[in-house]
Amino acid sequence: MDEFLSAEIREVRDELNRFLSRQILPNLDQYETDGTFPRPLIRQIGEAGYFGVAFPEAYGGSDLGFLAMAVVAEQVAYADPALSLCHNQQGMTCPYTIFSGGSDAQCEQYIPDLISGQTIGLWSLTEAGGGSDAAGNLKTFARKDGDRYLLNGSKMFATLADQTDVGVLFARTDRDAGHRGISAFIVEPKKYSGYQANPIDFVGLSKITRSCEIELNDFEVPVSNRIGEEGAGFGIAMHAVQAGRVSVAARAVGIARACLDEAMQYALQRPIRGKPLASYQLSQAAIADSLANIEAARLMTYQAATLMDQDKPANRVSAQAKLIASYALKQTANMAAEMFGGYALTTEYRISRLTSYAHVFLVGEGAPAVQQTLIAEDALGIKDADRHFRSYRYPRGTAQN
Repeated sequence: MDEFLSAEIREVRDELNRFLSRQILPNLDQYETDGTFPRPLIRQIGEAGYFGVAFPEAYGGSDLGFLAMAVVAEQVAYADPALSLCHNQQGMTCPYTIFSGGSDAQCEQYIPDLISGQTIGLWSLTEAGGGSDAAGNLKTFARKDGDRYLLNGSKMFATLADQTDVGVLFARTDRDAGHRGISAFIVEPKKYSGYQANPIDFVGLSKITRSCEIELNDFEVPVSNRIGEEGAGFGIAMHAVQAGRVSVAARAVGIARACLDEAMQYALQRPIRGKPLASYQLSQAAIADSLANIEAARLMTYQAATLMDQDKPANRVSAQAKLIASYALKQTANMAAEMFGGYALTTEYRISRLTSYAHVFLVGEGAPAVQQTLIAEDALGIKDADRHFRSYRYPRGTAQN
């Protein structure tokens, strides 16, 4: 796929791989053993500039664009899925929501620290029972009280909610206005009381990057921390999700590649009836299918990211990329698990951890049914997937640097 990447992006990718292998991965195991969040490592990645590739230089980024972001996300996920869960919070959805919907002052205050890893981010829309209909079932309410809002309710599956310093959270400001009653807020849990994050236990997933339930009890948010106008939150969220889908697709591709590499190495070494498992045509067919699916998903992900870099409508393609990438990961993870047999369930082999994340990326940032509905309605002429397009690179009329 190098032919689709500029020399600059290829150089960033290669430098990132060296950086991860030398400075990050050797230190990650101890955090995993201790079950603690690797904040110093996140700061190292941020300070090296890898979270800021899609953001303007004015906010501390390198302004390399969304394709560079996708390549970085893919490589981090290939190296370690748990580590890659930080990417949305530090390098895409959380800071991008502030960038796309916030004021200049909010961008200047919060984005540089997020993309440099100085602060840990959060993006929280989903609630218990809400599932894919996050807007229709959103019940968390923000009551205005002078120069502040008091938030009450709960959130589910909020990644890094137990570690976050600065995040984006969505709540209703009008219970009777449907999706037009949702507003977006920049929240600072360590600065104000009334916020509690409870990590959720998942089978097979890492203990260093936890998904949490959030409980809000008169949690204070200054009015100055509202993103945009009251009632604009749903549109802000959907615009950010479009960019986030590219990040999710890229990370799914990265984990799928890791699964495939593990399966191929095992197949070459594992003897069956005196011959390597890789010599059997059934094994070769399974590997070929996975490879083709991964490359197709990667190409579509790069296409979506390139459209965003060109500031062209990309919601249609990003939905397709996310769907195809999550399917490629699921199929490859299943193939690898069958290749390893019972060993795929043991912690001795890396494949056990990799396959545990296949379902996470299948349902994250929109379950398959959501993407299928969006894609089908667009194809059938029921709803144009790109009907609400606005600029990805300059969503607030930001001047080019």
